Amino acid sequence: MIINASNWQRTQLDQDSQVAKQVSKMLQDIEHGGDRIIDTLAEKFDQQVPQMITLKPFADYDLTDELRSAIQLAAKRVKTFAQFQLAGLKTQSFTDEFGTFGQVVEPIERIGAYIPGGRFPLISTALMTLIPAQVAGCPIRIACTPSTHPALLAAASLAGATQMMQIGGVQAIAAMAKGYQSISPVDLIVGPGNAWVNEAKKQLQSQVKIDGLAGPSELLAICDGKQPVEWLALDALAQAEHDPLACSLIVSDDKNWLNQLLDFINQNEQTKPLLDNGQVELIFAPDTETLVNFSEQYAPEHLMLCHADISADSLTHYGSLFIGANSAVALGDYISGPNHTLPTLGYARQTGGLNVLTYLKLMTTQQLNDHGRKTLSTAAMPLAQAEGLVYHLESLKVRC
Repeated sequence: MIINASNWQRTQLDQDSQVAKQVSKMLQDIEHGGDRIIDTLAEKFDQQVPQMITLKPFADYDLTDELRSAIQLAAKRVKTFAQFQLAGLKTQSFTDEFGTFGQVVEPIERIGAYIPGGRFPLISTALMTLIPAQVAGCPIRIACTPSTHPALLAAASLAGATQMMQIGGVQAIAAMAKGYQSISPVDLIVGPGNAWVNEAKKQLQSQVKIDGLAGPSELLAICDGKQPVEWLALDALAQAEHDPLACSLIVSDDKNWLNQLLDFINQNEQTKPLLDNGQVELIFAPDTETLVNFSEQYAPEHLMLCHADISADSLTHYGSLFIGANSAVALGDYISGPNHTLPTLGYARQTGGLNVLTYLKLMTTQQLNDHGRKTLSTAAMPLAQAEGLVYHLESLKVRC
């Protein structure tokens, strides 16, 4: 079925109030019972108490040569892109007649990375969450995962985890936020997770900085119908396989091409249910203006631009932009370099994805000279007086 763009609406994900209530209860229990409750929850959900994992050097893990090379290349490219981002973020200052003013860029001291280990061992997430922290200079980089898949552990080792613990779910987020045994609380928690992990991050964000709240994976591909049908179909299917609630939208102003795409997906008994369940949707828009407006309103996590008559500059709301059919989203998931931890559910209208800046604190400094002290104090006094802040005014007056 092909839907007209004017009739399509984003499916609203019902917030599970029971998840929120149960997570709240778990966090309250941990607040009062500490490590003992974390152990109890880990035994219940992970089938064991939390275990510290001693990471070996990357070369010591038993991996195939092909997988070893792939992890190394992915790590190199993620690091290169993170270093590129860091180059524009530096401590610097300027001096004028009033004094010297500047910014100080410092890494967050203690970060925690959550690496899911449920349906699939997310090797790439270890690289994407830990390498930018290493590049930023964060000295303590704690990773938590319920998985002991050797490739995931090898990736965490290569990416620079300084400590690693086998623990998952709400209890992992709480352990990082509140501390566990010899591990002190972290200052920042990053990484994707299921609804329980997401809810724990949401409820703890008044105590610890988080990277964001991620929903199911999203893809929006804007196509002019000149792309190979198989390529775009597989791109849509690739994102849809992340999660039963994941959604891939293919939008085009070429209805014949959309029908070819529909036939391609329908002919496979394994992929046809993804269409039936709304995990892959094909949408017709009559012109390029409608295509652009649709994308801007949707603000997708992954945006593929495969339309010769639409410029990248006309698109402003997305987590990451993939330009041209060569730029498969799966490349971004694994190996091209920019981070794959991206905003979903329309949050791309207000924020970007995980990046080096996430791991940094940007502070400011100011040192006024005598001229600056007198001149700016005099200039600021009417502001203090208008606000009615008596001692602000006196503090300025005494310096004139």
